[in-house]
Amino acid sequence: MGKKIKLSDISTSPEEKITKEEAAKESSKLIEKLAEIQDKLYAQKKYDVLIILQGMDASGKDSAVEHVFSGVNPAGCRVKSFKAPTEEELAHHFLWRISKECPEKGMVQIFNRSQYEDILVPSVNKSIDDKLIKARCEEINCFEGGLVRNNTIMMKFYLHVSQKEQEERLQARKTNEYKRWKYQQEDIAAIKKHDDFAKVYEYIFEHCAEAAPWNIIPADKKWYKNYAILNTIVLELEKYEIHFPKVEL
Repeated sequence: MGKKIKLSDISTSPEEKITKEEAAKESSKLIEKLAEIQDKLYAQKKYDVLIILQGMDASGKDSAVEHVFSGVNPAGCRVKSFKAPTEEELAHHFLWRISKECPEKGMVQIFNRSQYEDILVPSVNKSIDDKLIKARCEEINCFEGGLVRNNTIMMKFYLHVSQKEQEERLQARKTNEYKRWKYQQEDIAAIKKHDDFAKVYEYIFEHCAEAAPWNIIPADKKWYKNYAILNTIVLELEKYEIHFPKVEL
């Protein structure tokens, strides 16, 4: 059981005293550090890394992938975006499509949305009952626990965006020709359920934090969101003995 978190009590704006310019400078250093760690991770093949990005529509998951991992070697990094389940996926256990995308040793895998969509959407739409939701949380805890015991370094991020900022970004998708491809009518309907989704996320934070804690990232300012995610990842990876393997010549 994780601690109870009320999203309305957490700011969606930067709480850390850092300017945009300072964050950009620090991010450049962190990108270099992450690239160095990834090189060692790939060579050592003792650990793998799973980064889970969750958040409301337009919270900045795509831009986080683009900026945070801009310095890593593509050979050692993959990104998987989980959309609505396909007919084939629905015919399997809900974790089937997730498990086959988990990283092998030496790799960094990023989930843009994840297994938590199978709690979020059914909960808000009330398509499955509370008993099954609870059971899915227990299965996710067992699943994630198994990954961690097998040397997966797992980090889970919730990108915390305000409803006002969310609305402005979705509006920009309608008017900006470079973002229009992202616009979907369903997004507008999702905004109206902002509070419902927030309530389910709070349930997830409490019931799905056994294997890895949740990092709540203020996401109204994209520059801060990217810096905060990057900083958290590097600090966490530095806790592990990740190094180049010793080779006898």
